[in-house]
Amino acid sequence: MRFDRCRMLFGEGGFAKLQKASVLILGAGGVGSYALDCLYRSGIKHITVIDYDIYEESNKNRQIGSEAVGEFKTKRLEELYPGIKTINQKMDIAWVKDFDFTPYDIVIDSCDTTKVKLEIAKKCFPKLIMAVGSAKRYDSSKISVASIWKTQGEALANKMRRELKKAKFDRNFTVVFSTEEAKCKDKGSCVAVTGAFGLTVCSEAVKKILNIPKKGRV
Repeated sequence: MRFDRCRMLFGEGGFAKLQKASVLILGAGGVGSYALDCLYRSGIKHITVIDYDIYEESNKNRQIGSEAVGEFKTKRLEELYPGIKTINQKMDIAWVKDFDFTPYDIVIDSCDTTKVKLEIAKKCFPKLIMAVGSAKRYDSSKISVASIWKTQGEALANKMRRELKKAKFDRNFTVVFSTEEAKCKDKGSCVAVTGAFGLTVCSEAVKKILNIPKKGRV
């Protein structure tokens, strides 16, 4: 059967928790699409993906579904992953403020806009797993997981910390990041890292759903 090996690993009780969990993925690019694939294959039934982009030729080096150049990502992912829900929506600060995150057990932020990420953190930090800085790198062994307050060597995470402090926000949330130094100035990317980011995000989501101890990280 399809999920027999997941049941062997998680046990019937753990697998039942995964089946019942509701996960929201914000952004279906190089990180988000691999997080989706991993969650879907792990037995999570209730997945919602929000994105507004159309696949471009340049997406083919790292994004699942990107062979469908010219199509909305949400449309193609619905075809590849039957049963998921998608929302074709541009995410901005106003949308984050208005959107109801309460139905979701886990919120995965793999979007690109710093101001939007800050607003997401403020609104749903207890159930947030945020991906930061997967571009410009090719060494997947440098991927780490920590509280936003304990990340190291990642410029965007550093900037977010400064902005959160200015806003007098001091709560914890989980961040997947890389300690590898950026290898280029533009948005160069390698699926060895962006995909591994997505898989790491999925692992963190599974652990969060199963209430696996975080060993003091967050």
